[in-house]
Amino acid sequence: MSEARTTPFAYVAEFGSAPELYHAAEKVRDAGFKKWDVHTPYPVHGIDKAMGLGKSWLSTVSLIGGITGFLTAFTLEFFTQVMLYPTVVQNKPTNLNTIPAFFPVMFELTILLTAFATVFGLLAFILLPRWNHPLFESPLFKKSTDDGFIMVIESRDPKFRKERTKEFLEEIGAEEIELLEV
Repeated sequence: MSEARTTPFAYVAEFGSAPELYHAAEKVRDAGFKKWDVHTPYPVHGIDKAMGLGKSWLSTVSLIGGITGFLTAFTLEFFTQVMLYPTVVQNKPTNLNTIPAFFPVMFELTILLTAFATVFGLLAFILLPRWNHPLFESPLFKKSTDDGFIMVIESRDPKFRKERTKEFLEEIGAEEIELLEV
């Protein structure tokens, strides 16, 4: 009977407090790691800057969704009510002067498509739905929702070396380190 081969997925390291994790994140960023993340039981102010994260593209996706909704509503209403089939209601003109009547539909479609773009853009950016993740098997990772300050450096990072990465985590103050294998 042959044994199942396992490959390292990541090192999971626990730090004692949020400030320790914050300073460790700065050191990991400065060391050049790219495939890593931190997990805390509450938001830590400035951790995204310490990790070297830039602005999210989600706001751009939301803006594109909103503009699409606005232009779609305007085009549909203007084309049908002014160009294709001019409808004269209470002696109102059939030109751009009637645009205030279009506002409710333009507003609603703008909000609707912005919401859809935001939800589906978020799901795409965070790679969901994913029903299981190797981190869910880590006892250290489970502490991140209660009282643990966790850092995960993935093995797919170009700078990841099994022994050297563990030594690096020890150097920057990790209290407990676990090699997670899949």
